[in-house]
Amino acid sequence: MQIDKLDHVNLRTTQLDTLVDWYTDVLGLRAGERPDFPFPGAWLYAGDAAIVHLVAIDRDPATGSETELKLEHFALAATGRAEFEARLQDRGEQFRRVEIASFGIIQINVWDPDGNHLHIDFPANE
Repeated sequence: MQIDKLDHVNLRTTQLDTLVDWYTDVLGLRAGERPDFPFPGAWLYAGDAAIVHLVAIDRDPATGSETELKLEHFALAATGRAEFEARLQDRGEQFRRVEIASFGIIQINVWDPDGNHLHIDFPANE
């Protein structure tokens, strides 16, 4: 066996519609087809791949990865950093920009409305 890539991330949330809006508006993913599971949720696509799976739960809202033991972050590779930073600024989203010169990338760290940390890696030379 050989692992080739991460297929998707599955996130549980008490604010399904809010997260669908955030991932589509901020990251440019699109909501798409999802199997007819017996529980509510959404699959969000980058191209033909459903990379973020959301599952709606009915309990107290999440408090974020910095305060509870759960997934610390997930990362996406992308291009179009200037456009993405402008989108974040236009929306008033908090983010942190980190240059990792030894790997030739610039990370843009953001947090979704549930407090899940993700970073988007862009080539430093674009």
